[in-house]
Amino acid sequence: MRPFLIDTDAGSDDAVAIVMALRQPDVDVRAITTVAGNVPLGQALQNALYFVEFCAADVPVYAGADRPLLREFVSADWFHGADGLGDWGDRYVPRRTKAAPGHAVDAIIDLARATSDLTIVTLGPLTNLALALRKAPDIVERVDRCVIMGGAACTNGNVTPAAEYNIWCDPEAAQIVFRSGLPIEMVGWEFSQGPFVLSLADIEALRGLGSPFADFAIDSNIKGMRGYEVQTGEIGISLPDGVAMAVAINPSICGRSSQHALDVECDSELTRGMTVVDKLDVAADERNQSVWRAALGARRKPSICWNLDAARWKAMLFRLLG
Repeated sequence: MRPFLIDTDAGSDDAVAIVMALRQPDVDVRAITTVAGNVPLGQALQNALYFVEFCAADVPVYAGADRPLLREFVSADWFHGADGLGDWGDRYVPRRTKAAPGHAVDAIIDLARATSDLTIVTLGPLTNLALALRKAPDIVERVDRCVIMGGAACTNGNVTPAAEYNIWCDPEAAQIVFRSGLPIEMVGWEFSQGPFVLSLADIEALRGLGSPFADFAIDSNIKGMRGYEVQTGEIGISLPDGVAMAVAINPSICGRSSQHALDVECDSELTRGMTVVDKLDVAADERNQSVWRAALGARRKPSICWNLDAARWKAMLFRLLG
């Protein structure tokens, strides 16, 4: 069993990713931590509790940061709905499951220190993880993998021309995380477009599974489907968090990756939240220096996913929702 900690802002694509992890036989989700992002913190906490209850899982869910480190909080409810799950009223409200005591930041630190082979999967703004790294920098050496759904590597963003929402929402937190030396695997927003989107035929096939998990995945993303069409002109369900979770579960779904120094723009409003990938290793960055690499290892540069197997991602999704 592989121990996972999932940090989430619990919107509609997060729902699919978390159901995937909870239903993957060799993944042991040890904790879910929530952060303000797609929706305010209270709603994110309620949604995450519902996901756990829906899957009949025994996983503690912790409340975390209710705002970015320095910025005014801006949600993505225009895309996901006020409840983050498509505005279904009380349909997705937990009936029995309660939040675990304590703060998400402490839960991250405690689990990282107690678990030598921990995989952290982040599906929202990186505020909780940044606060944990500030408080306990020693956890960098304790984490085996840190899979981040966020950023846009050398391509356009989805909230501005330069930035993807999770990074744009709290760029200072993202900068701390990407500079930290964690073994990061970045799966950018670009893998939720084109062949990675669930087409109308895919949606019909999922419905045909007759599974409550498949129905939940579709129903909770219907509003997001409309938002994605407005945003891109493409018809289908875009699941960036589901794609990132697929890579967390099976790294080989990322067909090509490479390690590079990466920084996040925090000073410019035009390019706020841009993930600047040093693809040619030309930056005057200590991570490009041989002495630094010898001391901490090449893996300390974030690994950027450049190519992803869309067919294998969808096959995994169908298996886990069936």
